Amino acid sequence: MADAKGTKDRSLGELLRDLTRDIGNLVRQEIELAKTEATQKATKIAKSLVFVVIGALFGLGAFLASIAFLIAALHVFLPLWLAALLVTLGFGALAAVFALTGIKKIKAVNPVPQQTLETLKEDAQWAKNQLKTPSPTPSAPASSALTSSANAEVKL
Repeated sequence: MADAKGTKDRSLGELLRDLTRDIGNLVRQEIELAKTEATQKATKIAKSLVFVVIGALFGLGAFLASIAFLIAALHVFLPLWLAALLVTLGFGALAAVFALTGIKKIKAVNPVPQQTLETLKEDAQWAKNQLKTPSPTPSAPASSALTSSANAEVKL
């Protein structure tokens, strides 16, 4: 980026070439950051869906137990009926707990890539500043550091 020439010795073409290269690097970094954030959020959603699936399985169990309950209710032997009712209520309660836990976890995940949006705003401001007052060594905005930190966060 920086060379031995000062700003006054560099042509407008050189400055624009450097600016274009830096903007290209920024765009690539922002795309990588967006991919990283999307992967992280998809992983959280997938883990939360496990609770929904477990809740659905217990719901199936409640349905099957309710069938057993109906069969037992038709039978006149009271302890069998009571046992079928208790199994149905137990499976129903477990299904509700797991399903509600999974839904709550899914709702807690914000699908918007907040960090990417913030760095895009910073990058836009940086690019505007570079166009107004080009410097001899246009330094990239802080988003390059964010990209490396986001890549480190991927390892869950």
